[in-house]
Amino acid sequence: MSFIPGNPARDPVKFAYWVPNVSGGLVISKIEQRTSWDIDYNRKLAQIAEASGFDYALSQIRFTAGYGAEFQHESVAFSHALLAATTKLKVIAALLPGPWNPALAAKQIATISQLTEGRVAVNVVSGWFRGEFTAIGEPWLDHDERYRRSEEFIRALRGIWTEDNFNQRGDFYRFTNYSLKPKPLSPLPEIFQGGSSRAARDMASRVSDWYFTNGNSPEEIKKQVDDIRGKAKANGHSVRVGVNAFAIARDTEQEARDVLSEIIAKADPDAVNAFGHEVKNAGKASPEGQGNWAKSTFEDLVQYNDGFKTNLIGTPQQIAERIVALKDVGVDLILLGFLHFQEEVDFFGKHVIPLVREIEASRGHQVQAAE
Repeated sequence: MSFIPGNPARDPVKFAYWVPNVSGGLVISKIEQRTSWDIDYNRKLAQIAEASGFDYALSQIRFTAGYGAEFQHESVAFSHALLAATTKLKVIAALLPGPWNPALAAKQIATISQLTEGRVAVNVVSGWFRGEFTAIGEPWLDHDERYRRSEEFIRALRGIWTEDNFNQRGDFYRFTNYSLKPKPLSPLPEIFQGGSSRAARDMASRVSDWYFTNGNSPEEIKKQVDDIRGKAKANGHSVRVGVNAFAIARDTEQEARDVLSEIIAKADPDAVNAFGHEVKNAGKASPEGQGNWAKSTFEDLVQYNDGFKTNLIGTPQQIAERIVALKDVGVDLILLGFLHFQEEVDFFGKHVIPLVREIEASRGHQVQAAE
């Protein structure tokens, strides 16, 4: 069996995991997390994920401590180390316009593409943490200006990767007859981005290959998918959608719910509230006065990107059915966080992903390969 290429509705849903290259895990809680930010743990985790059926790993970019993230490895270098330890997994390196110039980013990623048979991608992060920019001496732009800069950044990356004598005259970046050699391998590195604001969705509908959104219900995610895909079609563009989720897969639903209750009960209230204050202020700065975390409660904010809202909490069968329900509203990729990464990625690969594939096959998402 194989899948029709270029037809997301029939392609298998893809799976990615958050790389814990930042200390503190993926929840702002004092619960035990058998997860480490060091390279040995992460190399093994990448190999487990690859063997378990994961398609991507997403490395994080942080420059300053906060909300439990006392230590942070740089995303591009760390991504390359994971690529060197694997053979099939694609690794998405987070880039932050401002600290990164697109000329440097394009060259870094092109080199890694050449060295890893094209398995590197990028996630362009427009920025939500003003204190981080202030700490490293970078100007903090207004909300929509950050997305305008990110769009120029993406257009520059793609232009440098595809053209010789590349020229660009933007408000943020300028290039004159610039030729990068060697360019990345074909197909080009995929470009991901996140955000739920109007500016974020509009940018994705023009330039990005993938759009990440915070966790939410299928009904709420469908509204975003329909909006972004309608705009992309009008722009002659196509974009695929990834959704953040925190998975708690256990033998019984009660076991999974008990773990969630313990995570929230042991949350660090000062850190959660500080994080919530920062991200909600960033969203309020948008013209529509909303952002990714506009409606997030304290409990939601315990997981950085509203991963509990996606409700992948329960038995493998329950989680598999909910993943296919997300696919049915247009989701192409599930971006996952876990409490104990190595053991839970292994469990997810053995007990959840096969059930997802069975449900997809039963609904006609697979077709016989042409002879």
